[in-house]
Amino acid sequence: MNKLVSLLAAWFLVGTPALAQEAASAGIAWDALDPTAQQLLEGQKAHWSSLPPERQRAMADGAERWLSMNEADRTLARERFQRWHELSPEEREKLRQRWQKFRELTPEQKEALRDAYRRYMALPAAQRDRLRERWEQMSPEERRRAISRRQGAKPGSVDKRPCPPC
Repeated sequence: MNKLVSLLAAWFLVGTPALAQEAASAGIAWDALDPTAQQLLEGQKAHWSSLPPERQRAMADGAERWLSMNEADRTLARERFQRWHELSPEEREKLRQRWQKFRELTPEQKEALRDAYRRYMALPAAQRDRLRERWEQMSPEERRRAISRRQGAKPGSVDKRPCPPC
């Protein structure tokens, strides 16, 4: 937060976005990191100055997020990190592409997708398994038709069917 305030103050004082952009691309000095963040990122200290500025910012932001988590959130993050490392490079790329598609959705589309996922997860496990199996057995054309039918529901109508897993 202090970095953002400093950046905005510099932009207003200098009055030129180009200089503010140049300051933002300079990276983060190791000594500018919070001592607890330094401790967390200790393994990166030796080559910190050679990291690209955007990587430094990402790591500093990640350290800040980690330090703000409670133990349950940290446990969940560790499990997700472990699952990520177990994925093949192809699976990781597929997930990155899905994430990018999700980020490009409108806020309304994102919320509709989250709502469909919540409804799906609220179903009994056996029913979720049957739906997943049915989805996996569909051809790509059958999947497109199923998606079109779901999206073609009348506005305001309540559709009780769960969204098939993607």
